[in-house]
Amino acid sequence: MGGCFSKPKPVELKIEVVLPEKDRGKEELSASGKGSPRAYQGNGTARHFHAEERLPAPHPYPGAQDFVEAAVCHVKDLENGQMREVELGWGKVLLVKDNGEFHALGHKCPHYGAPLVKGVLSRGRVRCPWHGACFNISTGDLEDFPGLDSLHKFQVKIEKEKVYVRASKQALQLQRRTKVMATCISPSAGHSGSTNVLIVGAGAAGLVCAETLRQEGFSDRIVLCTLDRHLPYDRPKLSKSLDTQPEQLALRPKEFFRAHGIEVLTEAQVVTVDVRNKKAVFKDGFKLEYSKLLLAPGSSPKTLSCKGKEVENVFTIRTPEDANRVVRLARGRNVVVVGAGFLGMEVAAYLTEKAHSVSVVELEETPFRRLLGERVGRALMKMFENNRVKFYMQTEVSELRAQEGKLKEVVLKSSKVVRADVCVVGIGAVPATGFLRQSGISLDSRGFIPVNKMMQTNVPGVFAAGDAVTFPLAWRNNRKVNIPHWQMAHAQGRVAAQNMLAQEAEISTVPYLWTAMFGKSLRYAGYGEGFDDVVIQGDLHELKFVAFYTKGDEVISVASMNYDPIVSKVAEVLASGRSIRKREVELFVLHSKTGDMSWLTGKGS
Repeated sequence: MGGCFSKPKPVELKIEVVLPEKDRGKEELSASGKGSPRAYQGNGTARHFHAEERLPAPHPYPGAQDFVEAAVCHVKDLENGQMREVELGWGKVLLVKDNGEFHALGHKCPHYGAPLVKGVLSRGRVRCPWHGACFNISTGDLEDFPGLDSLHKFQVKIEKEKVYVRASKQALQLQRRTKVMATCISPSAGHSGSTNVLIVGAGAAGLVCAETLRQEGFSDRIVLCTLDRHLPYDRPKLSKSLDTQPEQLALRPKEFFRAHGIEVLTEAQVVTVDVRNKKAVFKDGFKLEYSKLLLAPGSSPKTLSCKGKEVENVFTIRTPEDANRVVRLARGRNVVVVGAGFLGMEVAAYLTEKAHSVSVVELEETPFRRLLGERVGRALMKMFENNRVKFYMQTEVSELRAQEGKLKEVVLKSSKVVRADVCVVGIGAVPATGFLRQSGISLDSRGFIPVNKMMQTNVPGVFAAGDAVTFPLAWRNNRKVNIPHWQMAHAQGRVAAQNMLAQEAEISTVPYLWTAMFGKSLRYAGYGEGFDDVVIQGDLHELKFVAFYTKGDEVISVASMNYDPIVSKVAEVLASGRSIRKREVELFVLHSKTGDMSWLTGKGS
């Protein structure tokens, strides 16, 4: 692999600690939780540190006053496989009993603050009820995504049949732990022309790749480049909360990148990759040699190709600036959203409170039809109509009409004319891989980069991850798929990093996605393309339901609203390698007035 990928000698590590934050507001509106970060010094190169061992004390001689210890329950109070939130005075802890052993961990998911006690405990890990992130109960480490941070792990002891938990007060307030990372020992001298790892694209895949390399002890140079003018941010949040400011969206603060020696080049566009000489050429002529390359360029939004497409106030939403401008212009005005997928529907939902009118134009007969099917799509459409959104279905835009250069009307193929001051286009995206066309790196007919289970392209030392790849989906017979989800990008970035370090990791995560509209969350897990039936439990009109999507005799995906944690349960079952049969689900729907889901986790009948 070359000497530079060996484990570094002990170096001084920086541990980032985020100071206490107020309890999170609504799940879908909270950013990825920022306090004001401070970097502290720690010693040694241990991969994982636990709060009680290594957190710095507020004064030089840490004493008992920095810790809190209390009896939280009797050993018989919890059955095996049970979880409980317990109070330690300075904060809560998640207590877990598994195989006769007690574990104590942070009680909130560091991603968006979900209460983990409502999650799913299985195979030595707890899975978040909201977005599916998984944490190891023995270490607190994040094992599946989304999110970047792990949980604190606290000391447990049993005395006279009582369970005691001891925790640092600081860790109790933080509710998140950033894994220890190696320090870069070869910082760039100015703008030196070579790097060990070059990462093109600074979304979730690129950032997780860089962080994983450092967590695994890699101490050479890492350069992350992005077309954006911002450091990596939470892009899925843009369409759910359009007036969020860039600094609220940041996934990591500026100090974090400095502390861990991850160089970020903003507004930097790679125009060609020369794989023979291992060199990337930037738009401004700058050339950078690399020994390992990750391609995570994401995708570019499709635009309208109709008459009048160049008029002002027609937007795709790709950056915080786009989103902020749309909100500013939409206040009290007429908005037309083209496309009833996630982006379009999230934007429409967000603007109903702000705009004078919101209309949605869509080719299909119901929103989300391909993903969620007719019945669920119709129920969601009804929710939008109850919130004054008007739909123009089974039609498309034929012309955008302007007055003094600014949008005034949207003309549909059905010959309807809709008043519009602002138009948001959400009709899908194409992989941003044009710069690779002559590179010798394989692209498929649609422009996606095919990779194997280790996220390797056809060129040795070149990996790819995120929205621009197709990869083999393990639990669907290694079918080659493209899954442009936030969670999937995290998982792929991690696997790419592990394989850069020759760890032979394979991608096996179960896809998980979510959306939030009018304060209601829809969760989805699996890969449902090609489903031939939908089995629904619950009440679609009340928007309290779970829908199982089947192909033949097998459940291939699930969606739910107000039915947590069933989507996380299904994701956990699929991740364990067990398939769910259609008849199991039909029996559940038949007999489940109680909502009992023990059949899913293999307990009960």
